[in-house]
Amino acid sequence: MSIAKQRAGRHFLQIPGPSNVPDSVLRAMSKAVIDHRGPDFPDITFDVLNQLKDVFNTTAPIVIYPSSGTGAWEAALVNVLSPGDKILAFETGWFATLWKNMSQKLGIEVEWVESDWRRGVDPSIVADKLAADSKKEIKAVCVVHSETSTGSMSRISKIRQAIDSTNHPALFMVDAISSLGCVEYKHDEWAVDVTISGSQKGLMLPPGLGLNALSEKALEASKLSSSRVSYWSWQEMIENNEQGVFPYTPATNLLFGLQEALKLLHGEGLANVYARHSRLAQATRIALENWGLENLCVVPEEFSDCLTAVVMPEGHDADNLRKIILEKFNMSLGTGLGKMKSKIFRIGHIGDFNELALTGTLSGVEMGLGIAGVPHTKGGINAAMEFLSNQ
Repeated sequence: MSIAKQRAGRHFLQIPGPSNVPDSVLRAMSKAVIDHRGPDFPDITFDVLNQLKDVFNTTAPIVIYPSSGTGAWEAALVNVLSPGDKILAFETGWFATLWKNMSQKLGIEVEWVESDWRRGVDPSIVADKLAADSKKEIKAVCVVHSETSTGSMSRISKIRQAIDSTNHPALFMVDAISSLGCVEYKHDEWAVDVTISGSQKGLMLPPGLGLNALSEKALEASKLSSSRVSYWSWQEMIENNEQGVFPYTPATNLLFGLQEALKLLHGEGLANVYARHSRLAQATRIALENWGLENLCVVPEEFSDCLTAVVMPEGHDADNLRKIILEKFNMSLGTGLGKMKSKIFRIGHIGDFNELALTGTLSGVEMGLGIAGVPHTKGGINAAMEFLSNQ
C-alpha cells in the first residue's frame, strides 16, 4: 500500500480565487442541513440579503443562485437581453473573453474592443463607441471590474461618466466577481444596472454561489426580453425571496457560510477590509518593483488590489517557477491564462489574508525565483516588510 506524502504546515493558497475560507465559515457550513421550507429558513435569507446590501452599496434587489460566477454571467445576460441584441464589450483579459464568448453562444451580437490584456477599459473609448451608435443599437455595455487573469481594474465610475456623457440608453453591466468584498463597490452611486459576483473571492466562501444585484432599469428591461428563462429568472427569485425562500432548493450550507462570512466582513468593518486589501496590494507591488520584475498591468491607477500578475523575464517559464514553489514550499500561485500562459504568474492577495500571510507568500516567491534561476534583485521581501511595518 502506498502512503501519501505528508507535508507539515498549512498549504498556502495564493491563487486569486478560490480564496482561503476562514475557520468559522467552514464551521458554519458544517452545521446540520435544515428544511429550506421550514419556519427558521426565512431568517437566514433575510439576514444574508440585508448584509449583502452594504457590500454592494445598494438598496436594490440582490438575487443568489446555486452557481458559479459563470452562471451569474448568464443570468445577467438572459434576463435583460434578447437574441440578436448588441452589446459593447472589452478584451481586458481571459474572463472578459469568456463572457464575450458566452454572449455570442446566446445569440447576442458583440461589438468587441480588442486590447493587449495590460490595462482596463478606457472610458474615452466607451464614450466614442456610444456616441457613434446613432441608432442606439447597443443595448448594454459589459465591463469586468477586476480582471482576475491580468490584475487590471477598470474604473467603473469613470465609465459611468462616459456613458452619461453620450446620453446613451444602454444598460451598464459589471462583473465584480473578484472585486466585491475586496475594494469598495458602489452599485447605486455608479448607476450599475446589473452587478455580477460570486462567492469564492472576497466573500471568502468555496465556489458555488452566483450573485446579481439589479437596478430598476434592469428589472424593466427584463420584462421586454424574449430570451427563454427558467432557472435564471430574476422575477421568480425576487418573489420567493420576499417570503424568505427560494423558487428551488438553495445551496443551504453555503448560505450558512455566507451568513458567517458577511458577519466577519462587517465585524472588521468594510472600510478596514478595503484598506487592508489596498495595503497588502501595495506591499506586493513594492516587492515586485524591488525584484526588478514587471507588473502585467501598465496603468498605475488600474492596479488591482485583489491580485498582482507578474511578467516573467524573456526565456523563463512561469509554470516552471510555480511548480518549483509548489513542490518546495507547498504554495500555489495563479497560472497565466490564454495568451498569458507560461508568461506570467499571479499572486492572490484576496479575502481572508493578512500581513504575515503576505510576507510568507512573498518569501516563497523570492526563494522560488532564486531556485529557478530567474533574474531578479534580492530583497523584495525586505522592502515589502519595511512598508508594512510603517503602516
